[in-house]
Amino acid sequence: MDVLSTVVFFAYVPALLIMWYFYHLDKYEPEPKKYVLGTFLLGATLSVGIAFILESILTARWLSGHALLPASAFYLALVAGIVEEPAKALAIRLPFKAGQMDGIMDGVVYGVAAGLGFAATENVLYGFGYGAAVTVTRAFLTPFAHAGWSAVVGVGYGLKSEGKIHSLLNYFLLAIFLHFLWDYYAFMSAAIPQYNIMLIFLLFINLILLRYFVILGQREDLAKQWWYWFVGGRRNV
Repeated sequence: MDVLSTVVFFAYVPALLIMWYFYHLDKYEPEPKKYVLGTFLLGATLSVGIAFILESILTARWLSGHALLPASAFYLALVAGIVEEPAKALAIRLPFKAGQMDGIMDGVVYGVAAGLGFAATENVLYGFGYGAAVTVTRAFLTPFAHAGWSAVVGVGYGLKSEGKIHSLLNYFLLAIFLHFLWDYYAFMSAAIPQYNIMLIFLLFINLILLRYFVILGQREDLAKQWWYWFVGGRRNV
């Protein structure tokens, strides 16, 4: 397998497999495949494009040139969180604005799809810039990281669609904070390998969050199913 094929394969195939897994966890009220795939593609294109442009201006991470501030680990991580989470949220707004979201589980599915799309294309960029080995390594880490952060925002959109919350601020702040911590320790680990233990810990936190959201979402959807059965009707799909 040549370098290009290796980079593309390990960037997109793991992400698509993870998305397939989460899609099938939404077993009570599954979402339309076209919207799930559309969210993934928007995360992989629009969200990455916006983040790439903004980060190229704010940092020297992607393009050569002068950044606004010195490229410290703290600054790079902060910019990544502040820029990338709202950029990924633009993809989540597709199903939200289309009226396809009506609860926690929907938010998980669409949030995960947006995050995985972003992570896949980002891993392609890293592969082209730093070599295929980097993409292979990241393929087993960053998809779960981005999926977890975007799921936080997705759950916020799901709750907002139900009228249970009116502001997404806290959900964005949590996603940005978790993203910042991950990138900060990732940058620091380049000089101090012992910091990799923090990445493992943060990945574990992301997996716990994802599992927690899935449990909440399935319980909510199951309760709706019982209600539709009780009143003698069903949800309009």
